[in-house]
Amino acid sequence: MTEEIIIAGFGGQGVLSMGKILAYSGIMQDKEVSWMPSYGPEMRGGTANVTVIVSDERVCSPILNAFDTAVILNQQSLDKFEDKVKPGGYLLYDPNGITKKPTRKDIHIYSIEGAQLASDMGNSKVFNMIILGAFLKLRPIIDNKNVEEGLRHSLPERAHKDFPNTKKPLDWAAFFVFIRKRFPPRPSRP
Repeated sequence: MTEEIIIAGFGGQGVLSMGKILAYSGIMQDKEVSWMPSYGPEMRGGTANVTVIVSDERVCSPILNAFDTAVILNQQSLDKFEDKVKPGGYLLYDPNGITKKPTRKDIHIYSIEGAQLASDMGNSKVFNMIILGAFLKLRPIIDNKNVEEGLRHSLPERAHKDFPNTKKPLDWAAFFVFIRKRFPPRPSRP
């Protein structure tokens, strides 16, 4: 099993964090992983993307021209990466800020309303966890227990306070699993 993923959006949306959590979770599951970030000089608001490869076999190169899955969080990234999803692959996107929806017919397309769900919950900082939970619901490439370990190792201690009623890293994982069960992704119909 090899899953080649691109996660793309604006800086500040948690793009790199999602990739980092996914990579650490793969390591906890004894997978071979690659995490390669790419971002502009801006701290927030600039473009950012991260390529993550999770595999049973050695990863030869982190540089990819096509992806099994694209997780897209803004229109610029959708314009850039929609055509780079392999036929039969997956494209997940948050419709917030998307003006031109994906049009391909040879891939699975899902609209995940992460920004709206995070707003409804009163905590915009969980947006990336909702999106990541939806991805892992659709593509369960990592076991929940390993996601819990990945969260523990990838999130800084200062970030733990941002979750509702949370003080420990494992509470992050409990909330993450809750999101996966409570808000299953809804397929879009192009």
